[in-house]
Amino acid sequence: MTTIKMRRVGAGLIGLLTTLAMVGGTAPSAMADETEATAPPPKVELVLDVSGSMKAQDAGGLTRIEAAKKAFNEVVDAVPGEAELGVRVLGATYPGNDKKLGCVDTQQLAPVGKPNKVEIKTAIATLRPTGFTPIALSLREAAKDLGTGAGTRRIVLITDGEETCAPPDPCDVARELAASGLNLVVDTLGLVPDENTRRQLSCIADATGGTYTSVQNADELSQRVQQIVKRAVREADETPATVKGSPNGCPDAPVLAPGVYSDREEFGQHLWYKVPVKPNQELRATATVGADRKVARDYDVTVTAFSEDGRELVGNAGAGNGRTDVQSAGLRYPYRTDSDNAKTRTICLVVTNAFAAQPGVATAPGLPLELTVDLVHASHAKAANVHGLGRGWVFLGVLALFGLVAGIVIGWLRRGIKAIGKAL
Repeated sequence: MTTIKMRRVGAGLIGLLTTLAMVGGTAPSAMADETEATAPPPKVELVLDVSGSMKAQDAGGLTRIEAAKKAFNEVVDAVPGEAELGVRVLGATYPGNDKKLGCVDTQQLAPVGKPNKVEIKTAIATLRPTGFTPIALSLREAAKDLGTGAGTRRIVLITDGEETCAPPDPCDVARELAASGLNLVVDTLGLVPDENTRRQLSCIADATGGTYTSVQNADELSQRVQQIVKRAVREADETPATVKGSPNGCPDAPVLAPGVYSDREEFGQHLWYKVPVKPNQELRATATVGADRKVARDYDVTVTAFSEDGRELVGNAGAGNGRTDVQSAGLRYPYRTDSDNAKTRTICLVVTNAFAAQPGVATAPGLPLELTVDLVHASHAKAANVHGLGRGWVFLGVLALFGLVAGIVIGWLRRGIKAIGKAL
């Protein structure tokens, strides 16, 4: 496998956003503008499994390697210009049965830097499922590819199977990397994985504060990787701050400023947070809960905004059926007023999940929760819930109109049938 020569980017945005990750940090800083110019850019390396099992044809009608290639091409086309991106492969060159040789089969396809999209896509097109699955070694080599120094780093591991070269165990290597002080996060994506693979990939992600996602086809894979890379650039100045929501209601809830926060939520729990909202500001909040272990097939996540007196203002729920391992819900609440004496309002946010653990699955610690809070200027357009028909009156009005039209149509049909019967 030949290495593509590409130039590295020397400057960029602040550290990589830990997507869905439960990592410690400090509250988002209002002084990011002062440091952006000199802070090192976030770095991401995609690590692709090209071992023999990727020949299987069960990824949405494609072979697993075809699905991965399709997703990689779309990700490379969509990668933001500011991103420092690299690509590493494993199990791509040694076709034999000698485990000693097969277990060192990992190469950097493209160095971490400003990507040469044409060369990367050309190299990806030549990949053929070949050998062993040396995940642990590939993680160590990818960490070296990302380098040291200030700034955060992310590895995105895409595989369809377990490590075939242990020891070392890849989960132990992930813990080793997490303890190394490199500010390194590993996200794992399992392409149609079995339960053992799922358990191993969840362990790798959890050890580094990353996320695990099960994907079934090329579209899901492409979407998830693009989310990770794009958010790394778009929100690079916001490192998730650790927060602990209150299970006891709004009075005891922590106060949140705009930013990205990480928490843990028990199965079926309600967690409360408070956000001060100034007159003519719009609160936007998104909650994402990750299933980092085996859960029951049907579940949902709800985020709801309440006033301090307990009045529900707006809410939204997102439901899942077990095909993905993260679930999100979001809302918008505009605080509009023409009063010169209007005061800041405290909005109570509650995040609820309806996940249930399958038999024998540990329920502690809680599920990883990421909460994003933003405040923007509220337009004076009519208020609505962005995720639905809006407030209840709109829904009732639609139902009433439908009933009226249906009644008229049914009446006409009955009269026509009677007229035909008399004529006969």
